[in-house]
Formats: sequence, C-alpha cells, structure tokens
Amino acid sequence: PLAGPVVAAAVILPPDYSNPRLNDSKQLNERQRDQLRTEIEREALAWAVAVVEPEEIDRLNILHASTHAMCLAVRQLNPQPDFLLIDGNRFYNETSLPYRCIVHGDALYMSIAAASILAKTHRDELMTRLHNQYPQYGWDRNKGYPTAEHYQAIEQFGITPLHRRSFTLYKQHSLFD
Repeated sequence: PLAGPVVAAAVILPPDYSNPRLNDSKQLNERQRDQLRTEIEREALAWAVAVVEPEEIDRLNILHASTHAMCLAVRQLNPQPDFLLIDGNRFYNETSLPYRCIVHGDALYMSIAAASILAKTHRDELMTRLHNQYPQYGWDRNKGYPTAEHYQAIEQFGITPLHRRSFTLYKQHSLFD
C-alpha cells in the first residue's frame, strides 16, 4: 500500500483446531475473511494484532517494519508461544523465541493463515475508518493500495501524513499512457 500502517498478527490455535476454509487471506473474499476473523478471535488460544505507522515504515523500510510489527504482536500473546512460524523468507527476530521462515506459509499452516486473515481484516477496517479523515483518496475501496483512483487523488490533493514517503507515490507516466 501507498498509505496507512503495516499491520501484523500472531495467532495460537488449539492443537485440534481444523477449518478447511482457513487459507491465505488473499485467496478469500472480504465476506469470507470477516467470517473467519470472528471464528479465529473466538477459537484461538491467543491472538494479537500490532500496527507500525507510516513514519516508522519510512524510517525502518517495509521489511523491517513488517517484522517489527510481527514481533510486537507476538509479545502481546498470552500465553507466549514456544516457537514461531513466519510467513516468508526473512525475519528479523526481536524476541528470544526460536522461529522458522516458511515461504507461502499461509497456504501451509493454519496458524499463519489465521494471522494473515486477522492482519488483513484489521488493516482493512482501519483504512475504512481513516477514509473518513481523507475521503478523497478512496481508502474505503482501495485500502491505501496503488489504484488509478489513489494516484489521481495524490496528484490532485497531494500526500497526507498517512502516506508512506519512502514509496513511489506518484504514478510514473510513460509515453504510452
């Protein structure tokens, strides 16, 4: 996204938990994610969501900000996990917990898929609320992602304090536009 925070979640599911619908949040529609969010928040042994604001993203870079958010979420868990399963191939561990990075882990492990769903739904909800402050950017629809509408609003109205200044905020025009 061009605007808004990075949101990460951590989830501890019961050992016997199973839900075949639980999958990568990007493979689910909004209604499915919202239904699963309710179930995850009800059934999880522990869950937490953490936010890192745009100015911190700009200071750290998006990868470090993302892993920082993950660590913030993990620190909120009660009980604390014994081991971390991380979606992706890099993780800057700020905890003392052992971990394993798993590429496409959200398609392989339900706890990672659950965390992905919580992070996505909480961020989408936040961007919808932030839309009320800056309605001209269409964040209720684009959630801060780089859509034509969002780029046009940046060109017309400039950037907000919620835009990530280290990102390319203006659409690069080519001779073929």
